[in-house]
Amino acid sequence: MAKSKCFSFTASRNWCLRSTFTNSGLRPFSADLGDGTVMYCWVPKTPNPTRPNVVLIHGFGANSMWQFCDTVPYLTPHFNVYVPDLVFFGNSVTTRSDRTESFQAECVKRVMDANSVGKMSVVGLSYGGFVAYSMAAQFGECVERVVICCAGVCLEEKDFREGMFPVADVEEAAAILMPQKAEKMRELVGYTFVKPPRGLPSCLLEDFIDEMCNEYVEEKKELLRSIAKDKDLPKISQPTLIVWGDKDRIFPIELANRLKRHLGENGELVVIKNTGHGFINEKPKEFHRHLKRFLLAQQKIPPLNSTTNIPINHQNHI
Repeated sequence: MAKSKCFSFTASRNWCLRSTFTNSGLRPFSADLGDGTVMYCWVPKTPNPTRPNVVLIHGFGANSMWQFCDTVPYLTPHFNVYVPDLVFFGNSVTTRSDRTESFQAECVKRVMDANSVGKMSVVGLSYGGFVAYSMAAQFGECVERVVICCAGVCLEEKDFREGMFPVADVEEAAAILMPQKAEKMRELVGYTFVKPPRGLPSCLLEDFIDEMCNEYVEEKKELLRSIAKDKDLPKISQPTLIVWGDKDRIFPIELANRLKRHLGENGELVVIKNTGHGFINEKPKEFHRHLKRFLLAQQKIPPLNSTTNIPINHQNHI
């Protein structure tokens, strides 16, 4: 007989995080892009035209609320903050077969169009950094500043063969990044933090997997395979802040140095000491201080209206 679950800590925390985002002045919004793609995004209830627009783009793992739960309350007093769920995460889905970060970037841009956001800065965390970088490359007239957080956008396929990563290939990485069992979740936590929490009960980890990791598993594997393919990385012209943990085991710091060399004087590298891939959780105050300083350095230009030739039907959701 199947075991029924009367309480889910993960679902309860989701409810609390929705309240955090709502109390920070955001509301949920969905856009039907008209091509089989639906994008879900947290948007300002009342955008302030005198404030810069900032888009926070999450990585693999939990939904965007979990990944930016501390960042959103910190930024909303100073910025119009937008937090999309990428395709196959949260409530965003597509029937299209494209799995590239450039497609994800296009979808984020189109949901920004649906909210009449013309100028913006983009902040990408891990996989979200690949999407943010692609947005900067594709939509240079709209993206003013870029923040790349622990995202190995400069990685090459040979890096796996040459032992840069603790895993041998993308398939092994996928088994860790999309855990289906408690022991794999513990392994992921160990890779993510310098001092991972101890004594996590299996029932709690399995509850998280049930709520966050069981949907669109094959599609997410295809997303990982796409970013691991060799491609010519364009050199973006926007001012770019690169933030990394010095002990990152998922995307080693050599990839941060490689990106800084690629961008030259347009790139600024900040290394947060004694942190890993999860520095946003390990030292949030230090990260947020660098983030706010960099984003507020932009000129205060009111956002322009943006138009698109692609029909967009959008709805508000309470």
